[in-house]
Amino acid sequence: MTDVEPSVTAGTDVATAPTGGRAHWLIFIAIAATVVIVDQVAKAWLVANVSPGEVMTVLGDWVRLIFSQNNGALFGLFRDNAILFGLISLGVIGLIVAYHGRSGRSLYMSIALGLLLGGAVGNLVDRLRLGYVVDFIDIGIGDWRFYTFNLADSAITCSILLLIAAALFPVLTRLGERASDG
Repeated sequence: MTDVEPSVTAGTDVATAPTGGRAHWLIFIAIAATVVIVDQVAKAWLVANVSPGEVMTVLGDWVRLIFSQNNGALFGLFRDNAILFGLISLGVIGLIVAYHGRSGRSLYMSIALGLLLGGAVGNLVDRLRLGYVVDFIDIGIGDWRFYTFNLADSAITCSILLLIAAALFPVLTRLGERASDG
């Protein structure tokens, strides 16, 4: 049985007229869970092996690990507001899940939103458990450094890039659509 609109007009191919359909919940949750687990394991390893402020070289001066405690928001803005950002994060997480439920059968959107959810949850876990977010990836050359970030931040950034691409090229959201809900 195919999932089609009952009011399809004459001349339209009924088999290819999709409705919203169900989202790819398993993929969405699996991606989010993977991001949270990998992020939290990396942070636990870092906290156990690197002292706050200590620098560990990975690729010369280009990529370094530095244990940083970010008690603010994006790029360290609005410091000392962990509880406020934790509450905001809970609201954002609810919005991500609700939006995914409404995004239809798009595998592309399930992947993008799974990355976004995993990143948000990964940083929320830090805020609730520690009162700050553990940041540790430091890239740059010499004194020209980008803001220190973590794997959850990377997942959020990838998700935002995927969502921007979907806004610019809507055909992307039709990639991996299910033919049916079965």
